Amino acid sequence: MASTFTSNDDTSLFNFVVKDGNGVKGLVDSGLTEVPSRYIQPPHHRINKELAAESLANMTIDLSELDGPNHDQVAKAITHAAETLGFFQVVNHGVPLELLDSLKAAAHKFFAQPAEKKAVYLKGVSPSPVVKYGTSFVPEKEKALEWKDYVSMTYTNDADALEFWPSECKDVALEYLKTSTEMVKKLLQTLIENLGVKFNDSRLEELVGFRMVNMNFYPTCPNPELTVGVGRHSDMGTLTMLLQDGIGGLYVKKGENASPEDEEWIEIPPIDGALVINVGDTLQILSNGRYKSAEHRVRTTSTESRVSVPIFNAPSPVVKIGPLAELVARDGMARYRKVIFQEYMNNFFANSHDGKKSLDFASA
Repeated sequence: MASTFTSNDDTSLFNFVVKDGNGVKGLVDSGLTEVPSRYIQPPHHRINKELAAESLANMTIDLSELDGPNHDQVAKAITHAAETLGFFQVVNHGVPLELLDSLKAAAHKFFAQPAEKKAVYLKGVSPSPVVKYGTSFVPEKEKALEWKDYVSMTYTNDADALEFWPSECKDVALEYLKTSTEMVKKLLQTLIENLGVKFNDSRLEELVGFRMVNMNFYPTCPNPELTVGVGRHSDMGTLTMLLQDGIGGLYVKKGENASPEDEEWIEIPPIDGALVINVGDTLQILSNGRYKSAEHRVRTTSTESRVSVPIFNAPSPVVKIGPLAELVARDGMARYRKVIFQEYMNNFFANSHDGKKSLDFASA
C-alpha cells in the first residue's frame, strides 16, 4: 500500500503493518535487512533450534487401522498422546494428498497479492465477520509482535463460505474442512469413549459446531533467532488439525510443570502427507484434566517463507463446557467450572499469547 514506515518509530511501523494491512510480508518486501525492535522477543521467549529435544517422529498414527483389527492398539496410541504431549500426527487420514498440496499453493497465492487486495478483509472493513485478515495475534496488546500474517475463515454454511471467503482459497479451504470433519469426529469419539463416556452424534456435533480454517504465512526473517512466528500458547477448542509445509518450525512443550530454565520443547517434524492433531483447552476441561491441551509455538526462518493451514474445531458458542459429570463423580472433584464457550472464546481472543493461561478462565 502507499503508506510508509520508519523501522525505529513504533507508531508508523504499527500503522503500516497492522492498520494499513501491509503485514509482516510488507516489511520484508520493503527490503528490510534487520528485525525492527517491536518484533524482538525477550530472551526467554526466543526459540533455540539447537536446544530442541527429540523429535516426534515416533508419534505418527495410521488412522486407516482405527476401523480394522488393530482398533484397540490405535485407540490406545491416540489416547496416550492426548494424555501426555497433547500432540500427534496422522497418516492415511482420508484427506486427499493432492488437496493438501493445493492448500499450500492457495495460501501462497493469497499472501502473494498486493496489500490492498488483502486489506479488504481487515477487521472492521471485511465484508463479513466470517473472514478476517491480520497479523500477529492481538497486536494492540503485545509488547513484542509475532512474525506472522494470517487469514481466518469461520464456517457457518456453504453459501456464506462461497460468497465471502477469499476467491484465491475458498474452494480448496472448504473442501479441506469438509473432507476432514468425519475424521476429527472419529478421533474425538475415540477420546471420549476412552474416558468411559458415551456420546451420541448430536452431542459430538456440539463439540465441533464452531470450525475455522486459518491460512498462516511466516515470511522469511532476517534475524530468526530474535523473533517468534507464534508465541507459546494452547488452542481454545477441542481438537486442532494442522497441515504443515515441508519447512518445519512447530514446537510443543514437553511436560506441564517444568520451570522455564528446565523446559523441553520438541519439534514436530513435517511428514509428507501427514496432518498434525493437537488437544485444545476444551478437551482438557471436558476430561477434567486427563487430556492435556498442548502448549506450542512456532519459530521463524531466514531461508524461505513458510505456510501452515490449521482447522480449529471448537464447541458451538452457546454450548456450556465443563468437566463431564461421569468424570467428576469418578474423580470426586471438578478441576474446572462450567462456562459458556462464547465467554471462553471472548477471553481467549482478548489477551496476547501467554502459555496456557487461557485455562485460568475456567479454573474451579
